[in-house]
Amino acid sequence: MIHPTAIVDSSARLADDVEVGPFSVIGPDVEIGAGSVVGPHVVVKGPTRLGERNRIFQFASVGEDCQDKKYAGEPTRLEVGDDNVIREGVTLHRGTVQDRGVTSIGSRNLLMAYAHVGHDCVIGDDCILANQATLGGHVTLGNHAILGGLSAVHQFCHVGTHAMCGGGSIVTKDIPAYLMVNGNPAQAHGLNLVGLKRRGFSREALKALAEAYKVVYRQGQTLEQALETLTARYADMPEVEVFIASLRNSTRGITR
Repeated sequence: MIHPTAIVDSSARLADDVEVGPFSVIGPDVEIGAGSVVGPHVVVKGPTRLGERNRIFQFASVGEDCQDKKYAGEPTRLEVGDDNVIREGVTLHRGTVQDRGVTSIGSRNLLMAYAHVGHDCVIGDDCILANQATLGGHVTLGNHAILGGLSAVHQFCHVGTHAMCGGGSIVTKDIPAYLMVNGNPAQAHGLNLVGLKRRGFSREALKALAEAYKVVYRQGQTLEQALETLTARYADMPEVEVFIASLRNSTRGITR
């Protein structure tokens, strides 16, 4: 299962059925779970843990030292869940001790060619980063978030669950849950209705979210006023509560 030209450190822990392609390098303190496939010319550097059934394509760099100038060789980590697809040339960097010390990627994510995940990022489950999408350090992506090709997310920004960012966008503020944004700088263009319908949101939930969006983006209220309105009106609607939480937890201001 391991090609004779591959280099696998004796301390690396690979499940018995892990495949490693030609000329790949698996360093010390790396763990790779069952059913995973590491293609040719891949570098995996530890401390890194990869779960089960992950597939890594050629020329990807997984678990490398971060590009933060403060980084001084501390033993930070990369942790990746299960069933992720990491395409050609993707770069995934470990964390820094100035933050969490770990970069975390969930399960069932698709990271297309040349996407970059910077240090201390947190990516949820079922996300898509299209070709050359770039996350600066300390970025958080909620579940089911989608970033279009060539988009870039500034350090410390949060992208909410089910949000979608159009190709080529420059994200400098937090994107609330469910939104669709586009442009440089990115601006809100309504809800990600197509994505929400595909994921089975009810008509009642979609109607409530559309009304909640209008409260924040169409009625001229301050964010504090809008939060008061939403909290009073939708206290018993779980989908809107997620939207409210993403607004309330924003630290960089929301994309307008």
